[in-house]
Amino acid sequence: MTFQRILVASDFSESSEQALNLALSIAEKFGSELTLVHSWEAPDYSYAAGLYLPLDVIAPIERAAVARLEEAMTQLKQRFPAAKSMLRSGIAWEQVIDAATAMKADLIVMGTHGRRGLQRALLGSVAEKVVRMSRVPVLTVRAEGAPH
Repeated sequence: MTFQRILVASDFSESSEQALNLALSIAEKFGSELTLVHSWEAPDYSYAAGLYLPLDVIAPIERAAVARLEEAMTQLKQRFPAAKSMLRSGIAWEQVIDAATAMKADLIVMGTHGRRGLQRALLGSVAEKVVRMSRVPVLTVRAEGAPH
């Protein structure tokens, strides 16, 4: 099996860095296209009258996401100059799936935090949802020292 287009989903965590390194190795071996994707999500505040999200909350979150992705791409392009990036807004697992569909990815590579119990119940698992919902193979990478 060869991979022509690889999507790497990143939240800039240690496990995401390890996933990116593995994806780079795969892309170099197969001569694949590589796209780094980060999704940011604005918190929503619910009130009796509906949803409320002030613009002064959204702008700094988006600016931080843009800055972090640009920083990651600067480092990535030193090793893989043809790398591309996508910044998406919304629920992370949905955005990863949508980005993979849009770019016709053959493989999704992403880190997993290895959460268990209450943490997983409260925070959910982006990686698990991507694995369950993706139409293409998903390779998950756990950070060293993360729970098994």
